[in-house]
Amino acid sequence: MSMDIALVRVDDRLIHGQILEAWLPAVHASCIVVVDDEVASDIFRETVIRMAVPRNVEVTVCGVEEFARNFSYGTGEGKRTIVLFSSIADALKAFLAGFRFTRLNLGNVHNIENGRSKIECSSCVFLGDRDMQNVKSLMEAGVKVELQRIPPEAPVDLRNILPS
Repeated sequence: MSMDIALVRVDDRLIHGQILEAWLPAVHASCIVVVDDEVASDIFRETVIRMAVPRNVEVTVCGVEEFARNFSYGTGEGKRTIVLFSSIADALKAFLAGFRFTRLNLGNVHNIENGRSKIECSSCVFLGDRDMQNVKSLMEAGVKVELQRIPPEAPVDLRNILPS
């Protein structure tokens, strides 16, 4: 499948109202790819996700390695696509396996380690130590990591929030 990547997003809720009602129309996407090993191996969760999406939107669910290995993408080629990861770790894993992207949108990340999050970046993004390491790896590789819940909000560069 050839994709024109419109948005690469980490959102632990995967497909939900913000994606369907705000992001799809804002980026003019007609396809969503859910990249998540657990969902890809759980037919019930996959079915629920597919049921939530309007029929005119193509949905693909696959594991991280399968996605990085089997999908071609580029700007202006194929269907406008939103790529959704449930974790920063999966986004980094896909990047290291060959899925190259230059921007990563953090929409909703609630990572609690040892009863608390390491850093509260926004009301919807809480990063643990591992997340911080993964984000730094992506940024060092040239990926711009931004916080943006919905399209009307201005994206915030994570570099401006992280402690040095």
